[in-house]
Amino acid sequence: MAHMRRSTLLPLVLAAAMTITACSYGGGGGQRSDSARGPDRPYGGTPWSGGEETTTAEDAASTFGVDVDTASYGYARRLIRDGRLPERSEVRPEEFVNSFRQDYAEPAGDGFAVHVDGARLPGTHRAVADERLLRVGLQTRAEDRESRPDAALTFVIDVSGSMGEPGRLDLVQDALHTLVDQLRPTDSIAIVEFSTRARVVREMTPVSDARQLHTAIDSLHSQDSTNLEAGLVLGYRVARDGFRAGRTNRVIVLSDGLANTGSTEAEPILRRVREEAEKQIALLGVGVGSEYGDQLMEQLADRGDGFAVYVSERDQARKVFVQQLPATLSVRALDAKVQVTFDKAAVRSYRLIGYDNRAVADEDFRDDRVDGGEVGPGHSVTALYAVRLAEEASPSARVGRVQVRWTDPKDREPAETYESVTVADLDRDFAEASPRLRTCYAAAYFAVALQGGGEARLGDLATIADRAAEATEDAQVRDLGQVIREAEKLR
Repeated sequence: MAHMRRSTLLPLVLAAAMTITACSYGGGGGQRSDSARGPDRPYGGTPWSGGEETTTAEDAASTFGVDVDTASYGYARRLIRDGRLPERSEVRPEEFVNSFRQDYAEPAGDGFAVHVDGARLPGTHRAVADERLLRVGLQTRAEDRESRPDAALTFVIDVSGSMGEPGRLDLVQDALHTLVDQLRPTDSIAIVEFSTRARVVREMTPVSDARQLHTAIDSLHSQDSTNLEAGLVLGYRVARDGFRAGRTNRVIVLSDGLANTGSTEAEPILRRVREEAEKQIALLGVGVGSEYGDQLMEQLADRGDGFAVYVSERDQARKVFVQQLPATLSVRALDAKVQVTFDKAAVRSYRLIGYDNRAVADEDFRDDRVDGGEVGPGHSVTALYAVRLAEEASPSARVGRVQVRWTDPKDREPAETYESVTVADLDRDFAEASPRLRTCYAAAYFAVALQGGGEARLGDLATIADRAAEATEDAQVRDLGQVIREAEKLR
């Protein structure tokens, strides 16, 4: 049973970004083997084992800000399909995991339902006998598309020379045309373009005036350099001028992230739009292109109280803009943080897989001045831990307690909920675990392998994804298995 606590009124915080994708689990299993050989590393250097292992004697608590980005998996998938492996710095395991759908039960109200489970690792995994997989899942309540607040969206579109390549500006224009036809007449859109300079193509315009918006979209054409700073500064100015209290106000930047004019780092750019961002205008980054400035776009979205996605195909872009974007324009939770406190009597050590740049100091969990993550309606977020149990830990022993803290977007007051997990909850055979849990494993350790880890072979991970796809009839999970096999051929 989840328990909730409310405390005093918070200072006003930034409004959160929309959220789009969700996470999932996977399939396959067998007997465990400590001698199973890990995959050949695709890169030189020291092997990476999936994150820093921490003993509970050293620190029994693990704290991080929720992350809803998925761009890392989308871009890696594009590169692999093009015959290249991603750079290690471009691979973030949590974004691989959160790119797949979950089946978590929703909470009755705002905030989160917390789901905690796990399993033994598969026999193909290179691990010690006492290691277990722990999954922490968060789920928000979905929202009726028709009952959401009206939206005021400012699109900041990269029209630099590099965007002229197929699959960039043409993909963006197609998705925007379709979006205009799908939004409500009472929603509004503004369009800003940037290359060497930025200019307003269309001021905030009701979607009821669709003809003017379609004309503005058709007028976009590629030229010159990439001054992302100028585009965002002007975009936020337009969004501020078109700000409507009670509406969902967003700046959505669409770019390949290859800034080469003006500031090319996230922090200087964000300093220039800080005032506008504090007016409850959050940032969504949509990445395109086979050459993509992943790090810049991710930092802009995270520090701009938003999130980042990546699209490389027309159907995928339409799905993001037409099906998911309008349905997730409101917010369920602001500044969400997770703290997992492990029981020293039952757990020797643990390792969080991913969330490296979302770490929060344990003592800052209840410091509401410290930024967390923003989550929209109907969204799930998942974190995986590799946990080493203490010797002779009783099945009834508590492994740990999972606490989630967030700010209610309506009254700006903090709230918490928690759930506990026992050794018995982690002791099921991997083959008997939920297919969604198995998908999470396959996605996470696929990312670990791309970062040089040697705990799971790519071929075994592909098989696990295939079996999970059979159980879920999920085309995205089936595609995951294919992408993993293509990556194996590139090693």
